[in-house]
Amino acid sequence: MTPRPPAPLAPPQVEAFARNGFVGPIDVLSADEVAAVRAAVDEVVADLDRLAPQLYEVEQAYSERPGEVVCHFLGGWRVHARLRELVFDARIAARCAQLLGVDALRFWHDQVFCKPPQHPGVVPWHQDYSYWTRTAPARHITMNLLLDDADEANGCLQFVPGSHRWGLLPKVPFDAPIEAVRAHLPAGAAWQPVAVPVRAGQATIHHSHVLHGSDANRSDRWRRAVVLNFMADGVAVALPGPLLRGVPELPLGAVVDGPHFPVVWRRG
Repeated sequence: MTPRPPAPLAPPQVEAFARNGFVGPIDVLSADEVAAVRAAVDEVVADLDRLAPQLYEVEQAYSERPGEVVCHFLGGWRVHARLRELVFDARIAARCAQLLGVDALRFWHDQVFCKPPQHPGVVPWHQDYSYWTRTAPARHITMNLLLDDADEANGCLQFVPGSHRWGLLPKVPFDAPIEAVRAHLPAGAAWQPVAVPVRAGQATIHHSHVLHGSDANRSDRWRRAVVLNFMADGVAVALPGPLLRGVPELPLGAVVDGPHFPVVWRRG
């Protein structure tokens, strides 16, 4: 893929992100690029048992109950060149850096979500940073890039506008009921989820603390997405232990760096 120069997000998009904690849809990939990335995802999923040791994580609940739990894995960039290209794609990195307001953006990790047609699996409401407290400060951001047209019928992402200002809530298991986190909302929190339909090749970008999730795929269509997670250059190790499986351990308090966490964008 040869990415075209990225167009900066317009002021209303930046304002929407600050107000709601998310923005989109945003055009990213062409139809040909979508087809290439979709083929890469399908190749990895078809060979997931063999590739699992090279990945950061394959969702255990999916491995045990694939008919009930959404296929979800981390580290696709380590096993497929097409997925690695996305990590360094300026159309992705530059826009995430713009919204995060940083001069240098560092890669955190990628994820893949696959919902087959008529699959009952959901992704419970959650805040991304609740799973990422081993790094601090919370200067992270995520792009969710769709490889299929997504709407409410096949389980598009839904967000709770303004929930990025509610503070950090407890993390929930990936196979928990979709509304499990609602037992932990702050008093007076306005629960008004918004579904964001997105076409293949488009994306949403969201804040690390905004509540989001997705429902079952009730359609006869696939819903596949590649998720790219980034952080500001300068984020440090906040808990002992490797940041990701198979990655050399960094000292507690050290700035996160190295080949597993490359700088993918720097203000020129």
